[in-house]
Amino acid sequence: MHRLKLVDEKTNPALPVNHGMPPLNMKGKAVSAFEFWPGWIFYAPVAVQWIWHGIKYRSASLPLIANPGIELSGMVGESKDAILSLAGEQAKPWILPYVMWEKNTTSPESQAHLALAALHNAGLGFPVVAKPDLGCRGAGVRLVENKAELEDYLRLFPGGARLMLQQKAPYNAEAGVFYVRYPGEERGRIFSLTLKYNPFVIGDGQRSLAELIDDDPRASKVRHLYRDRHEDKLDLVLAEGETFRLAFAGSHSRGAIFRNGSEYITDALVARLDEIFDDFPGYHYGRIDLKFRDINSLMRGDDFALIEVNGASSEAAHIWDRGASLKDAFSTLLEQYRILFEIGDLQRKSGHKVPTLMELYKAWQREKALVRHYPSTD
Repeated sequence: MHRLKLVDEKTNPALPVNHGMPPLNMKGKAVSAFEFWPGWIFYAPVAVQWIWHGIKYRSASLPLIANPGIELSGMVGESKDAILSLAGEQAKPWILPYVMWEKNTTSPESQAHLALAALHNAGLGFPVVAKPDLGCRGAGVRLVENKAELEDYLRLFPGGARLMLQQKAPYNAEAGVFYVRYPGEERGRIFSLTLKYNPFVIGDGQRSLAELIDDDPRASKVRHLYRDRHEDKLDLVLAEGETFRLAFAGSHSRGAIFRNGSEYITDALVARLDEIFDDFPGYHYGRIDLKFRDINSLMRGDDFALIEVNGASSEAAHIWDRGASLKDAFSTLLEQYRILFEIGDLQRKSGHKVPTLMELYKAWQREKALVRHYPSTD
């Protein structure tokens, strides 16, 4: 079994941005016509379909038991730690190691000291990726490279909330793999594979970072994301050939570039995920965010590490490829939720209790209240 090799971080401390990914073609249109529509518009057809399936199956809550091992199936308010903790001894080696911390009333300096001790006890150290235990779409995700940055993150984090300190992956390449496995089936399938690219600009020794962003065909379309994030560096003039990464978190809503990677789906990768999720009870549907060495190793089902395992609210993220049509995007989403209801119906027939929509609403309110207090995202 090819397991995660953390030593790569030490031997390759400064891998280029998007190292290991297929070449990123930026020619042609910068974004799709709908890529940054408001979510409430984009998901309107899903809402209509949800109502129809609720009538058809005599329950509008079936998606909430598709993944019975996860609270509300991972539709909202799910704990990252609780999902990853489903992994058994065979699956755990494929997960990037982490420790959990709950923000308390002591000073950020004291908490950072104790959190660092917890990392050391787990055999981990800087750099780590700090992220909220509850939250989605990259909210509050930051790369933390030293104790001062950890103190700053803890200072900004809401009291009483839990956060994850996860070892930074030894690989730069990232993908979102949407995996579906119906209850009782021995094999699953990859519904979607999306390549996630970190956006960057290259200096010319003359223009400032702000000018480089404004002059970039794609970055200029979402300049508010990058300008706000790098407000203190906008006047910086990069040396000729110097690379500046605009976003770290692999989230489309935070500025990452997504490309459809369906051509890289292989039987070997499906078989590897089947092996991992054989040891992940109660998980049948969702997107797996992972880092990998290079595209060939991913296709072989080797040398990758799970960052997060997401549940029922996951998107098949290839719909955010600039080449996707609105028809294909809607078709993909509707197919996702059709499958979700089908799996939920099977789980109901096997005896799983169906939660109420009020439980979903309360969980959404709890998460919403927390997210607005999270630190900004890298």
